[in-house]
Amino acid sequence: MTNKNRVASFLTRRHGGSRIDLMDVLTYAYLVAGVLVMFGPVLWLVMSSFKAQSSLFDFPPSFLPQKQEVVALEGYDNPLPLYDITFEDGTTQRLAQAQRVALEVTMVDPANPAAEPQVLNIREIANRRPVKGVYFDLTNYTEGVKSFPFFTYLRNSVVITVVATLVTLLINSMAAFGLSKYRYAGRDAVFLVMISTLMVPISVILIPAFLVITKVGWNNNLWGVIIPGAATPTGVFLLRQYMLTIPDELLESARIDGASEWRIYWQIILPLASPALAVLTIFSVMWRWNDFLWPLIVLSRSELFTLQVGLNAFQGALDVQWHYILAMTVLTLLPITVVFALLQKYITTGIATTGMK
Repeated sequence: MTNKNRVASFLTRRHGGSRIDLMDVLTYAYLVAGVLVMFGPVLWLVMSSFKAQSSLFDFPPSFLPQKQEVVALEGYDNPLPLYDITFEDGTTQRLAQAQRVALEVTMVDPANPAAEPQVLNIREIANRRPVKGVYFDLTNYTEGVKSFPFFTYLRNSVVITVVATLVTLLINSMAAFGLSKYRYAGRDAVFLVMISTLMVPISVILIPAFLVITKVGWNNNLWGVIIPGAATPTGVFLLRQYMLTIPDELLESARIDGASEWRIYWQIILPLASPALAVLTIFSVMWRWNDFLWPLIVLSRSELFTLQVGLNAFQGALDVQWHYILAMTVLTLLPITVVFALLQKYITTGIATTGMK
């Protein structure tokens, strides 16, 4: 059975056999509601990134990006915006606005531009609605990339994320190996103390960590962003619990064959723990890529900013350029999406088997 057939069989499965019962309706309603809650904001973000700045504040808001339609008429230098005008007698006519002065608007019939323009008072019109059409505008992306050093910030984010993830995998896997495959006095106590650090809020250690980074001389240095978060208790816990499922007999057989501890770690433990390493990779990439507070504290030179810190440039004291922020946020989500798509098949295996023995 192909994957497509498996998916079709799963989606058409019914609790009541050949007929649909209440449980099927509740199940699919719950699943649809979950999809909307999880992906609705993301879809709204993507759609809003294609909207013009003025369209972001339209009420009622529209899901799809829209733009007012215009028409080019002979005798007018610029295209004229179109409106659907509803008069007091109930008739509706589509007209182009040539000029507006206070409450009076000069409207032109686009079907007959040679006719005499109509001068209307807005108060005397029952309804004046702009004609809008769906329009995906890439200006927010092109202008947003040009308005700040996007590629410099992208390079810094990639370097920090890749290097920090590799260092995290190395340190956490070595610590997990020592806490899972060696027996020594105080091992469980060390593990308990390490796990207890999860209860310490990050805001408590910001000042001590900054003082240490300052003493070392890593202010305005990418290493000051990479190293402090290299060892994570979450990663050590995840890898340790997974490594406990690896039989100790494999390690004993390797030692009998003369393998060193480093070779056992590198050629036996790491390959067998690849599902858990993939899960930790996803977590680490998300942590490093989305981190804003710590890079903001450590880095003060703009050429070292990450994308998340760089986006703060679009927020001024009196003005927030939401259209650029939305477009650049979508771009910053793409690497996370790619990493998740490549490694998502390991998530179920890595998490489901963690803690089993």
